[in-house]
Amino acid sequence: MRALSNPRHPQTGFTLIELVMVIVILGILSAVAIPKFVDLRSDAQTAATQGVAGAISAGAAINVATRKANASKGVAVTDCADGALLLQGGLPANYSLGGGLPLPVPEGETVVCTLNGPNGTTANATLIGIL
Repeated sequence: MRALSNPRHPQTGFTLIELVMVIVILGILSAVAIPKFVDLRSDAQTAATQGVAGAISAGAAINVATRKANASKGVAVTDCADGALLLQGGLPANYSLGGGLPLPVPEGETVVCTLNGPNGTTANATLIGIL
């Protein structure tokens, strides 16, 4: 009877031990990685709040240029609450600017106002005072 293995063509493939070790390593990697991706909601809400604050800051700069070019256009910014007027459609739901206390924004000066977002997220928005 002939032998099943040929010395010129050794058997190829993975042993059961090698396959089990790969499965164990993949299990360990997934156990480490999954918790990092499970709680992405808070990171997403923080990023959204920072995005809205950035939009308000950019809107403030555009508003100043618009008002200086034509005083009848744009929005007068005299306190933090006026920052909500710089966004088309106003602030999104569950957002507030200035923490409820209007901070005066003197004409031509830059003031940092706090934007409060959902679930206690906060970000800073820069406003430029203009009449």
